[in-house]
Amino acid sequence: MKDTAMKALVDHWVRPEIRAISAYHVADARGLIKLDAMENPYSLPDELRQAWAGLLSGLDINRYPDPQANALKERLRSTMAIPADMSLLLGNGSDEIIQMIVMALAGPGRTVLSVEPGFVMYRMIATFCGVKYVGVPLRAEDFSLDTEAVLQAMEEQNPAVIFLAYPNNPTGNLFDEGDLLRLIEAAPGLVVIDEAYAPFTDASFLNRLGQYDNLVVMRTLSKMGLAGLRLGYLAGPAAWLDEFDKVRMPYNINVLTQASADFALSHRQEFDRQTTAIRFDRQVLFDALSERDGITPYPSQANFILTRVPKGQAGTLFEAMKQQAVLIKKLDGSHPLLADCLRLTVGTPEENAACLRALTSAL
Repeated sequence: MKDTAMKALVDHWVRPEIRAISAYHVADARGLIKLDAMENPYSLPDELRQAWAGLLSGLDINRYPDPQANALKERLRSTMAIPADMSLLLGNGSDEIIQMIVMALAGPGRTVLSVEPGFVMYRMIATFCGVKYVGVPLRAEDFSLDTEAVLQAMEEQNPAVIFLAYPNNPTGNLFDEGDLLRLIEAAPGLVVIDEAYAPFTDASFLNRLGQYDNLVVMRTLSKMGLAGLRLGYLAGPAAWLDEFDKVRMPYNINVLTQASADFALSHRQEFDRQTTAIRFDRQVLFDALSERDGITPYPSQANFILTRVPKGQAGTLFEAMKQQAVLIKKLDGSHPLLADCLRLTVGTPEENAACLRALTSAL
């Protein structure tokens, strides 16, 4: 009876749209080769680890961190080529920045718009904030942008904000730059270009900041090799970022993250070396996947490769590879356009070889 009464109480007070969704799931990767989360597989060299540990040992963790993380912002500006006339806002990962944006723009009748399949947190955070979410399907044949469909949805929905990942997650492709410019010019509200995978492509909209009143660019340090620090940043006009800063939690970037990210960015060349290796190995992995019968890998500008497998076999292959200690991401069932799809993070050469062996054996 107690459990029934508690469930009735919870059901009464928790919003129905929250009760209807599932929490974001992170697979248990203990004892497995972890190729499911688009992480950089390389850790810091020992000499940098020692220098980093020495830096952390001198921090005063009894004091609150710099609330604006000014030193880190200056480091980001110098290493990431942020235009001098643009403002910078930091978040606990890009997830928090998405949340800040949606919270600031939420209101009765407001809409968040993106494309699908896309980053799941756009939809989830819109739901958290009680805002309508609309996802426009990509083209089925190659996951390219259906620009006319997005323009029509914009006209019908009048979205407050449009999120567009560049390259897109989970498909890995870059949308046509001209198409994105058409959307920015036609958008009634804010357009967020999400460049989470910037280390693995040469394309960017950073140099277009200031050309459009409604454009901001969001990035993260997670994919370049600092996923454990949870640091994202948003660059754009102060008129937008000053408003988003009002809903930012105080001291959201802790002292350890501020110092660690500043240290890591002062050794940017090491992370550039790692991402260059990942980009090379991405092509090696793509070529090897292309040689396997029944497998269709999709070209990627990110650090993962979306792969379509024989019909009805995605779940079986996923489990068979896991039994061989290789964890990848099963996307089959998450969206109709991702039927029979698996996503493979690009790891070290040794991890990629193990992934290919496991996949070949499973097939």
